[in-house]
Amino acid sequence: MPTKPSKNLETFPNANPERDYVINFECPEFTCLCPRTGQPDFATIRIEYVPDKLCVELKSLKLYLWSYRNEGTFHEAVTNKILDDLAKVTKPRRMKVVGDFFIRGGIHTTVTAEYKK
Repeated sequence: MPTKPSKNLETFPNANPERDYVINFECPEFTCLCPRTGQPDFATIRIEYVPDKLCVELKSLKLYLWSYRNEGTFHEAVTNKILDDLAKVTKPRRMKVVGDFFIRGGIHTTVTAEYKK
């Protein structure tokens, strides 16, 4: 059965909740649609967080990010939504999501959103 996009983010217990350590993800193939033109927007999404009791499971993260491929959304909104959704399920000590969008109309956009417990 083929894998399909999903908004379901899964977690697993942090093996070292007593320690602060940083987890970094880089997703260089993120795609969403411009809500004005319907044209694809491409970005690298960077996620950095210090977990508390839970960590995000990678396959579910991949399918979650893939779910934006056919959604019309502004760069600012999608970056903040990713942060909100990840922070909601993992309840990290801190988290930062950076949306580094490809040049469009001669303008390079980078959006940074942060969460602190």
